[in-house]
Amino acid sequence: MKKIEAIIQPEKLNAVKEELFKADVHKMTVSRVKGCGQQRGYTESYRGSISKVNLLSKIKLEIAVNEEFVKPTVNAIINGARTGAIGDGKIFVSDLEECIRIRTGEEGTEAIG
Repeated sequence: MKKIEAIIQPEKLNAVKEELFKADVHKMTVSRVKGCGQQRGYTESYRGSISKVNLLSKIKLEIAVNEEFVKPTVNAIINGARTGAIGDGKIFVSDLEECIRIRTGEEGTEAIG
């Protein structure tokens, strides 16, 4: 079992979801987050005052998958999110020690589905 976390551009969410659905991945958690990486933000002027905005709006996807879905899930996220420009995002894959479905009490790979 693995947990896949991806940080992507907000405007790429629909494209990523479409690619995930094609890969038969339908369960995910989506959060609006702020952060910065190599993009480092931007400056803006408001009423003559210049300010630096270094925390940019991003989308965080969290997806728990069984081993056979790791590569298809990662590839789907890349296909949907990639523009080739700085700020496309990151994908993190980590081991998932335990998963329990609250409704049924199922554990492990059966709980992920």
